[in-house]
Amino acid sequence: MIGTLARATPFTVIALGGLAAVLTAVLGLVTLVARLWDIGYPTELVFDEAYYPPEGAELLELGYEYNRGYTFIVHPPLGKWLIAAGEQVFGYGPLVGRVPSAVAGTVAVVVLTRLARRLTGSTLLGLLAGLLLAVDGFSFTLGRIGLLDVFLQVFVVSAVACLVVDRDRVRQRVRDGADRVTAAGFRLGPRGWRIAAGVLFGCACAVKWSGVWFLAFFAVLSLFWDRAAWREAGVPRPTWTALHRGLPGATWALAVVQVLTYLASFTGWFRGENAQGRHWAAENPDTSFGFVPDALRSLWHMHGEWLDFHSGLSSPHPWESSPWSWLVDGRPILLWNPQGLTDAAGDQVVRYMLMLGTPTLWFLFTPALLWLGWRVLVRHDQAAVVALTAIAAGWGTWFLNLDRTMFIFYMAPALPFFVLAVVLVLQDVLGPPNASPLRRQVGLGVVCLYVAAVVVTFAFFHPVLTGQPLSQAEWLQRMWFPSWF
Repeated sequence: MIGTLARATPFTVIALGGLAAVLTAVLGLVTLVARLWDIGYPTELVFDEAYYPPEGAELLELGYEYNRGYTFIVHPPLGKWLIAAGEQVFGYGPLVGRVPSAVAGTVAVVVLTRLARRLTGSTLLGLLAGLLLAVDGFSFTLGRIGLLDVFLQVFVVSAVACLVVDRDRVRQRVRDGADRVTAAGFRLGPRGWRIAAGVLFGCACAVKWSGVWFLAFFAVLSLFWDRAAWREAGVPRPTWTALHRGLPGATWALAVVQVLTYLASFTGWFRGENAQGRHWAAENPDTSFGFVPDALRSLWHMHGEWLDFHSGLSSPHPWESSPWSWLVDGRPILLWNPQGLTDAAGDQVVRYMLMLGTPTLWFLFTPALLWLGWRVLVRHDQAAVVALTAIAAGWGTWFLNLDRTMFIFYMAPALPFFVLAVVLVLQDVLGPPNASPLRRQVGLGVVCLYVAAVVVTFAFFHPVLTGQPLSQAEWLQRMWFPSWF
């Protein structure tokens, strides 16, 4: 594909770009329809929907989360505002804010498609990345219930995509200005894509704090990308030039803008007289930093309480799991399993709604992760660097506190990048553009067979992703491991 584009006329490039956009839109539409089908079932709240849709309803009614006597409000409000948007449209009922989850999951598929296409230079590989995420059972289930993690996922992958576009734009600006490069470089001008990334990272952190790891890792990587652009241009001190030309703007876009975005999500909290922890500073006037406005001191104290909660969360849970097990679907989460159901003949009926990643996709995550490391170390491949950085931020950081109670859905923001890792493996299976026709045909055949296996596996597990009625025998056919019970 890259070689084809290099030889193509501008009209051909435009046509190929238009075709890629159309195919991406079709994939997005099919993904959305699949997630919306019967999304109101089951009609009762499942798993942590017991918290977030009710809190979304509070936001709609009051503009803030009420100052209740127990401390289950431990996340920023943006994700709950998005769930509230669904409740505003559909009412507080069977849909309970699930439609925004379906939309967010679909946007994540579309953005990953475009990101993978940009990183690989291949429309085919971009579409494969989107398709694999669309038929992943974990992502499918997450996009049909009112939890926060799907919003974290879409904000993270979108922010990373914006920074990758910024990287390419900066590289092109430096190349275009090669005739005026000095020892100190030159001004690069506005970097709107980096500012957009800052806003999106702020939104991610305003859904769940784990988004801050992606911000930190990619802020550093962005500066390394600037250094590489200046080094390519022949600047004698590329590190100093990257810091001199890039650090002030990065501080504004990826720190100040991010913090302002995060604080903006608390607008209702600042305005609410009975918001949780809103008047802590007034009730505790003899605390440090009394010159800071009461509202900010109260917000800071509440964040300290949240940090203590998350750091010390170690209550046993039947569906908790460790980060090691996530890569192999070791302990998916049972969302819903009503008991005592029978059919007309009196035989047992099983309705089992499991947050389960498509096994034929997830079982490739570990070898794909090792392959990423090889591509980074041996090839210095930038697509692999992006995927590996995101995986380190969204999966590796959970190993910092293994005593904490954790669940497999914490992997949601890193999941698109595991899918990207699998796609990079498929890229090598497909072979380079200059390979022999036979090599390419065999590679394409293997890739098609694998993708078909993933799609068929997803279809096979679909009944336990949606809680459809199964006989005992049909259900047992889908319970491959004891840890899935």
